[in-house]
Amino acid sequence: MATAPRPRPRPPLPRFPAEFLWGVSTSAHQIEGAADLRQPSVWDTFTAEPGRVRDGSTAAVACDHYHRHREDVALLADLGVDAYRFSVSWPRVRSPKGLDFYDALVDDLCAAGVRPVPTLFHWDLPEGLDWLDRDTAYRLADYAAEVADRLGDRVGKWITLNEPAEHTLLGHALGTHAPGRRLLFDALPVAHHQLLAHGLAVRALRAAGATDVGIANSHGPVWPASSGAADTEAADFYDVLLNRLFAEPVLLGAYPSGLGELMPGGDVAADLEVIAGPVDWYGVNYYAPTKVGAPQGTEIDFGGVRMPAELPFSVREIEGFPTTDFGWPVVPGALTELLTGFRDRYGDRLPPVVITENGCSYQGLDDQDRIAYLDAHVRALHEALAAGVDVRGYFVWSLLDNFEWAEGYGQRFGLVHVDFETGTLERTPKASYAWYREALRGQR
Repeated sequence: MATAPRPRPRPPLPRFPAEFLWGVSTSAHQIEGAADLRQPSVWDTFTAEPGRVRDGSTAAVACDHYHRHREDVALLADLGVDAYRFSVSWPRVRSPKGLDFYDALVDDLCAAGVRPVPTLFHWDLPEGLDWLDRDTAYRLADYAAEVADRLGDRVGKWITLNEPAEHTLLGHALGTHAPGRRLLFDALPVAHHQLLAHGLAVRALRAAGATDVGIANSHGPVWPASSGAADTEAADFYDVLLNRLFAEPVLLGAYPSGLGELMPGGDVAADLEVIAGPVDWYGVNYYAPTKVGAPQGTEIDFGGVRMPAELPFSVREIEGFPTTDFGWPVVPGALTELLTGFRDRYGDRLPPVVITENGCSYQGLDDQDRIAYLDAHVRALHEALAAGVDVRGYFVWSLLDNFEWAEGYGQRFGLVHVDFETGTLERTPKASYAWYREALRGQR
């Protein structure tokens, strides 16, 4: 293992509670590889179509975590994190001996003193299933029960779904992620069925004895492009669509006004009772705020995502802040704004919060910009804690450079560099890895 570059000196982070959970996150499809040892997913089908992925790559090998997981667990142990958030590949569990891999991974994590935190669904839906079909929610619950039966004796903390908002918007409304559908608002059943799957999975995990269950939803503040009525109305609509649509069924047992009537068939009120089954904590994936204004009448490409002209809003550039290599604005204070806003909106209906993802894409081993990003966001998180928000944990995205979905291997979010160029997949810790390790030691 190569030596990490040294981070530049920085003031120590503020102290967090002793029981605060520090971790890193990954997802199965983005790092595991070994595609021949699992069934196909919708992402395999999607990436096989020319033009779907920016660099034409696939995740067939990715970081080869499947075969090199012990090396990666050693990195986790050296890093000194309390917990490792990974996802279980549903297509792998469907293959013979698929759960054997996760059984061994969980054993190795426990032996290394790292708490396993599995996510049951992180976008890699088995080929042949469809979120437009209500039955998929029940199939996920069956799968949740199977995984819990195998791993539940060693896993305490569970995550049902990761970012159903992005999977709905990018995969089914705009078509830039798998399965590549461009349904616009006809994608709303996908949102409902994923939320129902979450509620059913919570029930399945409870039945297996789980007492520490949450969901990882993506959220960010929405800023109107101006104080004008058209821009503020568009921003409010966007906030409903990307934030409240996915938070309020879980936290309040209701859809934002008017949206419940748009959900598919059956008894939506009964579904909402399932969706709102109590969670023990609420996961927030945060990256950046979004500036939104009235529609501008033309289709635009925003961050690699085609935004159709017929949408009742338009996403605008946020000026005055530095940007990551992905072009995302770096606004640490918006994390504080988001969390205090949630506290004010939902009050005692908001359970303890865990930041289940936060990170950035930058090139190079001496990634001082990533260190500055993480340092500033941890401080912003502490400000939310000081303001009375019950925050219990923070997970950096990501441990490893990985297959970044439709961006392929061009964007690097890892604390550890992976050599995709030569194909050796050698792991080299970056300066940010050393910074996080020292920051965790400082907390202890």
